Amino acid sequence: MRVEQRSQLAAMQQLESRSDEELEAETRYKSAAQAILGARAAERYDAKAARAHFQKALASARPQERMQLRRMADASLALAERRPADLKKATERLGVEAPTNRQLRGLQLMGLIAPPASAGALARIRGVLLGILLVVAALALGFGIVYGIGSAAGGISWDISIFYGFLLVVVVIGVLAYYGRRRQKRSRAERSQQIAAR
Repeated sequence: MRVEQRSQLAAMQQLESRSDEELEAETRYKSAAQAILGARAAERYDAKAARAHFQKALASARPQERMQLRRMADASLALAERRPADLKKATERLGVEAPTNRQLRGLQLMGLIAPPASAGALARIRGVLLGILLVVAALALGFGIVYGIGSAAGGISWDISIFYGFLLVVVVIGVLAYYGRRRQKRSRAERSQQIAAR
Protein backbone atom coordinates (compact mmCIF):
# COMPACT_ATOMS: atom_id res chain seq x y z
CA MET A 1 0.00 0.00 0.00
CA ARG A 2 2.85 2.42 0.80
CA VAL A 3 4.44 1.72 -2.58
CA GLU A 4 1.14 2.54 -4.32
CA GLN A 5 0.77 5.74 -2.31
CA ARG A 6 4.26 6.86 -3.17
CA SER A 7 3.68 6.14 -6.84
CA GLN A 8 0.51 8.28 -6.76
CA LEU A 9 2.37 11.19 -5.15
CA ALA A 10 5.38 10.71 -7.41
CA ALA A 11 2.99 10.76 -10.37
CA MET A 12 2.20 14.39 -9.55
CA GLN A 13 5.75 15.37 -10.35
CA GLN A 14 5.67 13.45 -13.63
CA LEU A 15 2.28 14.89 -14.60
CA GLU A 16 3.31 18.52 -13.91
CA SER A 17 4.76 18.91 -17.40
CA ARG A 18 1.57 17.79 -19.17
CA SER A 19 -0.97 20.15 -20.71
CA ASP A 20 -4.42 20.68 -19.25
CA GLU A 21 -6.00 18.58 -22.02
CA GLU A 22 -3.68 15.66 -21.29
CA LEU A 23 -4.43 15.91 -17.58
CA GLU A 24 -8.18 15.89 -18.24
CA ALA A 25 -7.73 12.68 -20.25
CA GLU A 26 -5.57 10.99 -17.57
CA THR A 27 -7.21 7.83 -16.20
CA ARG A 28 -4.45 5.98 -14.33
CA TYR A 29 -3.56 8.83 -11.95
CA LYS A 30 -6.85 10.69 -12.09
CA SER A 31 -6.69 12.14 -8.58
CA ALA A 32 -3.17 13.49 -9.12
CA ALA A 33 -4.14 14.95 -12.51
CA GLN A 34 -7.24 16.64 -11.08
CA ALA A 35 -5.22 18.04 -8.16
CA ILE A 36 -2.73 19.57 -10.60
CA LEU A 37 -5.59 21.05 -12.63
CA GLY A 38 -7.05 22.46 -9.41
CA ALA A 39 -3.73 24.04 -8.46
CA ARG A 40 -3.38 25.56 -11.95
CA ALA A 41 -6.91 26.97 -11.77
CA ALA A 42 -6.06 28.47 -8.37
CA GLU A 43 -2.97 30.13 -9.85
CA ARG A 44 -5.28 31.73 -12.42
CA TYR A 45 -7.47 32.85 -9.45
CA ASP A 46 -10.39 30.75 -10.70
CA ALA A 47 -11.77 29.47 -7.38
CA LYS A 48 -14.84 27.81 -8.92
CA ALA A 49 -12.81 25.66 -11.33
CA ALA A 50 -10.22 24.87 -8.64
CA ARG A 51 -12.93 23.68 -6.24
CA ALA A 52 -14.48 21.47 -8.95
CA HIS A 53 -11.13 19.85 -9.80
CA PHE A 54 -10.29 19.17 -6.17
CA GLN A 55 -13.73 17.62 -5.61
CA LYS A 56 -13.04 15.25 -8.51
CA ALA A 57 -9.56 14.53 -7.12
CA LEU A 58 -10.96 13.68 -3.69
CA ALA A 59 -13.68 11.50 -5.18
CA SER A 60 -11.17 9.41 -7.14
CA ALA A 61 -8.44 9.30 -4.46
CA ARG A 62 -7.61 6.43 -2.14
CA PRO A 63 -8.50 7.02 1.52
CA GLN A 64 -4.84 7.38 2.55
CA GLU A 65 -4.35 10.16 -0.02
CA ARG A 66 -7.38 12.26 0.89
CA MET A 67 -5.82 14.13 3.81
CA GLN A 68 -2.94 15.39 1.64
CA LEU A 69 -5.35 16.33 -1.15
CA ARG A 70 -7.57 18.25 1.30
CA ARG A 71 -4.55 20.19 2.48
CA MET A 72 -3.58 20.95 -1.11
CA ALA A 73 -7.15 22.05 -1.82
CA ASP A 74 -7.17 24.35 1.23
CA ALA A 75 -3.94 26.03 0.12
CA SER A 76 -5.05 26.36 -3.51
CA LEU A 77 -8.48 27.75 -2.65
CA ALA A 78 -6.95 30.25 -0.23
CA LEU A 79 -4.74 31.43 -3.11
CA ALA A 80 -7.63 31.55 -5.60
CA GLU A 81 -9.83 33.49 -3.18
CA ARG A 82 -6.95 35.80 -2.26
CA ARG A 83 -6.90 35.02 1.47
CA PRO A 84 -3.26 35.54 2.52
CA ALA A 85 -3.63 34.53 6.18
CA ASP A 86 -5.41 31.29 5.28
CA LEU A 87 -2.83 30.59 2.56
CA LYS A 88 0.02 30.85 5.05
CA LYS A 89 -1.68 28.46 7.50
CA ALA A 90 -2.64 26.00 4.76
CA THR A 91 0.87 25.84 3.29
CA GLU A 92 2.32 25.23 6.76
CA ARG A 93 -0.15 22.36 7.29
CA LEU A 94 0.73 21.03 3.86
CA GLY A 95 4.38 20.90 4.86
CA VAL A 96 5.73 23.08 2.06
CA GLU A 97 7.53 26.38 2.35
CA ALA A 98 5.11 29.14 3.26
CA PRO A 99 4.91 32.23 1.03
CA THR A 100 7.09 35.13 2.05
CA ASN A 101 5.59 38.24 3.64
CA ARG A 102 6.21 40.07 0.37
CA GLN A 103 4.23 37.47 -1.57
CA LEU A 104 1.42 37.61 0.99
CA ARG A 105 1.28 41.41 0.72
CA GLY A 106 1.14 41.07 -3.07
CA LEU A 107 -1.76 38.64 -2.75
CA GLN A 108 -3.52 41.03 -0.39
CA LEU A 109 -3.06 43.88 -2.89
CA MET A 110 -4.34 41.59 -5.64
CA GLY A 111 -7.40 40.90 -3.50
CA LEU A 112 -8.05 44.63 -3.27
CA ILE A 113 -7.58 45.32 -6.99
CA ALA A 114 -9.21 42.15 -8.35
CA PRO A 115 -11.46 40.73 -5.61
CA PRO A 116 -12.79 37.18 -5.96
CA ALA A 117 -16.17 36.52 -7.56
CA SER A 118 -17.69 35.97 -4.12
CA ALA A 119 -16.93 39.57 -3.10
CA GLY A 120 -19.72 42.13 -3.10
CA ALA A 121 -20.36 44.93 -5.57
CA LEU A 122 -18.70 47.50 -3.33
CA ALA A 123 -15.44 45.51 -3.30
CA ARG A 124 -15.50 45.23 -7.08
CA ILE A 125 -16.08 48.97 -7.55
CA ARG A 126 -13.23 49.65 -5.13
CA GLY A 127 -11.04 47.27 -7.15
CA VAL A 128 -11.79 49.06 -10.43
CA LEU A 129 -11.02 52.46 -8.87
CA LEU A 130 -7.77 51.18 -7.35
CA GLY A 131 -6.78 49.64 -10.70
CA ILE A 132 -7.37 52.93 -12.53
CA LEU A 133 -5.41 54.78 -9.84
CA LEU A 134 -2.46 52.37 -10.18
CA VAL A 135 -2.41 52.73 -13.99
CA VAL A 136 -2.46 56.52 -13.74
CA ALA A 137 0.29 56.46 -11.09
CA ALA A 138 2.49 54.15 -13.22
CA LEU A 139 2.03 56.35 -16.31
CA ALA A 140 2.78 59.49 -14.29
CA LEU A 141 5.93 57.86 -12.90
CA GLY A 142 7.06 56.83 -16.40
CA PHE A 143 6.39 60.33 -17.72
CA GLY A 144 8.26 61.88 -14.78
CA ILE A 145 11.32 59.69 -15.33
CA VAL A 146 11.47 60.37 -19.08
CA TYR A 147 10.79 64.09 -18.67
CA GLY A 148 13.42 64.38 -15.93
CA ILE A 149 16.08 62.62 -18.00
CA GLY A 150 15.08 64.60 -21.09
CA SER A 151 15.27 67.91 -19.23
CA ALA A 152 18.69 67.02 -17.84
CA ALA A 153 19.88 66.13 -21.35
CA GLY A 154 18.89 69.47 -22.85
CA GLY A 155 15.08 69.57 -22.97
CA ILE A 156 12.29 67.40 -24.33
CA SER A 157 8.74 68.18 -25.45
CA TRP A 158 5.67 67.03 -23.53
CA ASP A 159 4.25 64.83 -26.30
CA ILE A 160 7.53 62.94 -26.73
CA SER A 161 7.80 62.58 -22.93
CA ILE A 162 4.30 61.11 -22.77
CA PHE A 163 5.03 58.62 -25.58
CA TYR A 164 8.38 57.48 -24.15
CA GLY A 165 6.93 57.43 -20.62
CA PHE A 166 4.19 55.07 -21.82
CA LEU A 167 6.78 52.97 -23.67
CA LEU A 168 8.93 52.78 -20.53
CA VAL A 169 5.97 51.55 -18.45
CA VAL A 170 5.11 48.91 -21.07
CA VAL A 171 8.72 47.66 -21.19
CA VAL A 172 9.01 47.50 -17.39
CA ILE A 173 5.71 45.61 -17.09
CA GLY A 174 6.81 43.19 -19.84
CA VAL A 175 10.13 42.48 -18.12
CA LEU A 176 8.43 42.01 -14.75
CA ALA A 177 5.86 39.65 -16.29
CA TYR A 178 8.59 37.61 -18.00
CA TYR A 179 10.65 37.19 -14.83
CA GLY A 180 7.50 36.61 -12.78
CA ARG A 181 6.49 33.72 -15.06
CA ARG A 182 9.95 32.17 -14.79
CA ARG A 183 9.89 32.49 -11.02
CA GLN A 184 6.37 31.03 -10.89
CA LYS A 185 7.43 28.00 -12.96
CA ARG A 186 10.45 27.45 -10.75
CA SER A 187 8.40 27.68 -7.55
CA ARG A 188 5.75 25.35 -9.01
CA ALA A 189 8.42 22.77 -9.82
CA GLU A 190 9.93 23.08 -6.33
CA ARG A 191 6.50 22.73 -4.72
CA SER A 192 5.70 19.58 -6.71
CA GLN A 193 9.07 18.09 -5.69
CA GLN A 194 8.36 18.86 -2.04
CA ILE A 195 4.94 17.22 -2.26
CA ALA A 196 6.37 14.17 -4.02
CA ALA A 197 9.14 13.85 -1.44
CA ARG A 198 6.62 13.67 1.44
